Amino acid sequence: MTAPTALPALPFGRTVCAMVTPFTADGALDLDGAQRLADRLVGEGGCDGLVLSGTTGESPTTTDAEKNALIRAVAEAVGDRARITAGVGSPDTRHTVELARAAEAAGAHGVLVVTPYYSRPPQEDIAEHFLTVADAVGVPVMLYDIPGRTGTRIEPATMLRLAEHPRIAGVKDCAYDLLGSSKVIAQTGLAYYSGCEELNLPLRSVGGAGYVSTVANVAGPLLAAALDAYDRGAPEEALHCHQRALPLVEAMMAAGLPGTVTAKALLNTLGLPAGPVRAPLRGAAKERVAGLVRTYEEAVGAP
Repeated sequence: MTAPTALPALPFGRTVCAMVTPFTADGALDLDGAQRLADRLVGEGGCDGLVLSGTTGESPTTTDAEKNALIRAVAEAVGDRARITAGVGSPDTRHTVELARAAEAAGAHGVLVVTPYYSRPPQEDIAEHFLTVADAVGVPVMLYDIPGRTGTRIEPATMLRLAEHPRIAGVKDCAYDLLGSSKVIAQTGLAYYSGCEELNLPLRSVGGAGYVSTVANVAGPLLAAALDAYDRGAPEEALHCHQRALPLVEAMMAAGLPGTVTAKALLNTLGLPAGPVRAPLRGAAKERVAGLVRTYEEAVGAP
């Protein structure tokens, strides 16, 4: 494993991978595979942060015990080389608090909390949900704003209120509202992370901190290169890297299959730990995998 270095200065890292959860061939949690994948992502994979048990990590189909075992295993593998953020969101505030406390005890550096889904609570109730979780833990909280899946967004006015809490430190932004995000960034100290890879560079240009990416499971260095170039004052190079990644982003995230399925298909093809997905998800068909591999090779190069 790579020698330890200091933890990233940002509360959740800057180039953050929403890591898949590897399973064995029979569908059991593969902790050895998770350690090997995490070590690679943090080493040569261009990631200084990992989100575990997000949607990409198949949180709806993993048990609470599996989630905690995953945190402990990955924390052991990466040490102080990366921030570990645990997905703890659920539609139940009490359960979310339990998951958050357990994640902190297991070694997570932060927690990712999604808007309560399906019940579609009003903004006041959404705010109280997040504040209750933030009050219950001692680690930074990242809010996850993805109204396309939850049915309810976190309105900018609610973000401004939540930003006053000392442990609410960041946002994974999938709201597709660059104006609203820009206003919150300008008025708060929240670290905004793009949760949609096609917006990584645009969000950075208005003050975003980085990204939380499913595509980073297989193309972390390319995504990081776009931000690196932008930050050192090379916008044309940043744009080139951004545009080079777009076909892969589209193939993995916007072509009809969940990102978990496409990421695992590519990881398995590359000989990296991933394994199958759990039902109700199903693995990609062979012709889809072949197309993914071609697009991957065009963007990143042959393995």
